[in-house]
Amino acid sequence: MEGKGKIKRSPSAAARSTLLLLAAVVFLGWLVIWAVFPTRTYSSTWAPKLAALTGFGKQGMRLMLFVSPVLFVYVVACVYLHSSHKDSDPVGQTLTRGVFSTRRMAAWRRPVLVRGPLGIVTRVELAFLLMLLALLVWFYTAYITNEFAKIRIKLPGEKLWQARLEKAARRLGTAGSLCVALLFVPVARGSSLLPLVGLTSEASVKYHVWLGHLAMVIFTAHGLCYISFWASTDQIDEMLKWARTRMSNVAGELTLLCGLAMWATALPRVRRRMFEIFFYAHHLYLLFVLFCALHVGVTAFCFVLPGVFLFAVDRCLRFLQSRARVSLVSARLLQSEAVELNFAKSTCLRYSPTSTLFVNVPSVSRLQWHPFTVTSSSSVQPDTLSVVVTSRGAWTRKLYEAVSSLPPSGGHLGVSVEGPYSASTRFLGYDSLVMVSGGSGITPFISVIRELVYQRQRGANETVPAPRLLLICVFKTSAELDMLDLLVPVSGGMPAISGLDLRIEAFVTREGEPSAGDRARKQPGREVWFKPWPSDAPVAPVLGSSGWLWHGAVVSSSFALFLVLVAALQRFYIFPVDGDTNHVYPWAARTMLNLLFLCVSVAGVTGAAFLWNKRGSAADEEMMKVKSVDGTTPGMSPVALLHWAGGVDREMESLPAAQPPVQATNVHFGHRPDLKRMLVGIEGENVGVMASGPQGMLEDVATICSSGPASNLHFQSISFTW
Repeated sequence: MEGKGKIKRSPSAAARSTLLLLAAVVFLGWLVIWAVFPTRTYSSTWAPKLAALTGFGKQGMRLMLFVSPVLFVYVVACVYLHSSHKDSDPVGQTLTRGVFSTRRMAAWRRPVLVRGPLGIVTRVELAFLLMLLALLVWFYTAYITNEFAKIRIKLPGEKLWQARLEKAARRLGTAGSLCVALLFVPVARGSSLLPLVGLTSEASVKYHVWLGHLAMVIFTAHGLCYISFWASTDQIDEMLKWARTRMSNVAGELTLLCGLAMWATALPRVRRRMFEIFFYAHHLYLLFVLFCALHVGVTAFCFVLPGVFLFAVDRCLRFLQSRARVSLVSARLLQSEAVELNFAKSTCLRYSPTSTLFVNVPSVSRLQWHPFTVTSSSSVQPDTLSVVVTSRGAWTRKLYEAVSSLPPSGGHLGVSVEGPYSASTRFLGYDSLVMVSGGSGITPFISVIRELVYQRQRGANETVPAPRLLLICVFKTSAELDMLDLLVPVSGGMPAISGLDLRIEAFVTREGEPSAGDRARKQPGREVWFKPWPSDAPVAPVLGSSGWLWHGAVVSSSFALFLVLVAALQRFYIFPVDGDTNHVYPWAARTMLNLLFLCVSVAGVTGAAFLWNKRGSAADEEMMKVKSVDGTTPGMSPVALLHWAGGVDREMESLPAAQPPVQATNVHFGHRPDLKRMLVGIEGENVGVMASGPQGMLEDVATICSSGPASNLHFQSISFTW
């Protein structure tokens, strides 16, 4: 853990370190295989021996070399996270820190690129990006060097440069498969690989974007080179051929078209202005994967199978969880047209602060899913999970209108969720912690503050004291100040809340100081209580309280079942046909059967695991349905204090003991905060800076933290924009 204090290691800490070392060695070995694969030594010496060893030819060899290592690392990560969750404190700091979150890595986490096409890039991210580019360059140059050395003219009148162009075009496609092998890993939201390295599902989307751009540049060059080759050799009709026993050109062209459609609609200007077009166009990934497999065949598809396989498992689990309706207990409506939704949750569901929950409301839109930061703490509110939705778009406005139209006495609103997906936010172990938010960006920090309240109340982490807290929140209008009301949960009852060393600096940028009449007219938000249906269930972990172990078991079992089905197909159906010199088993049929077995394996095993755990949680659901919810009115908030405070920048102190954790709250009107002065002026050798809000504000904070005078500032961002 970061900070000055030392935490005694649990007996299983050494075992976890061994698991991490083993996973690191296997992953590095997998990268070495990629580096060695295009060399002449591999193709002439190792490949024949490995193919004979597996007994299933090239496909078996590549399953062993390119798929098994990644899945092994994934299962090891599941075991590691399960052990960490059992031995960690209630917040799960061992889980949320991740492998690359130690203090020794603090210098590597500093931003080096801030304002550019890649967004905010840290040193460790830049290092891995450069290593990936170096691997791609080596992979491609080694391949074409080997291919050019043994090139032969096959067509009458074909020139040497044309033969080389064909080889270069083919190996561009092979190099692009390395990007696709990693492309689906960052968007597998429930993956064990993300928290293992200290990533969240939302933060890792930018890596998916990078890999997507890189893959599409390579695949576009791959397609253009082949078109140039066919045009120069009078074979343009090859574009319309679907070969029976070799690569299908039509399938490759369809793959490229699907990729280009997703690529074009994912460009920032298109995505931000027409998000729904981007959202629906990205479902072409199903056709992209299908036609890619038909184009390259099952043997070459093994290159990209690890990422596709893990994404398929994750997507199947998400689908199963999203089919159920969850129990929405209450909602708190704020005057800023924000609404806090409070769900019943299973007590065995544990999540870290700043976790993400995806919400779908069929009465608003059956297809749209939107991510929101969880504002509740599973330690403070063991049977409640809360998110805050602000009215920023058509979907959120419709949701606010739907909730506000219900009577306070009750109603029903059908909701489905995916998650929550735990984050890897570091907020303990600092001398001071600064939280900078813009607008609704304050929501991640609500869960952090609530968790720190719980930590102080139970006396946990005495060797690592709670940091001094500074919350800098920027709002456009004074109506948005009621977001500060959410620092207190709807159930109230946080007796240790006044013990935190917390100072709030709130800035209202587009309004001057409100008059006394305006302050008097402000009304507190109101509560809406819902009547859950008998079929509604509390939010629960999709695979039970031992979810990580089950996750590892699902991945390993489904892959084992896939291998058994493929082996049976090869041994009893394909090999007898291929053994006949007059027949070759059709390429497309073999590919489709392999994809069918992949889907059957994943769906069958994940469905069985989900149903087994659902039976075990039935008793917990019954208890949650009959349990009454205490809905006491929260106490006075910093916004309520604003109603009777006069004067600009008026300091409000001496709060009663039962009030929110505020030693001093300052509200500033008509100007933005001077972030550089406020951040650089903070004393302490180890100051954490968390920023959440618009991209421009994140870049401003990152620029300050990466400057020379701010060497004590450790930056981390929380953002849904990519």
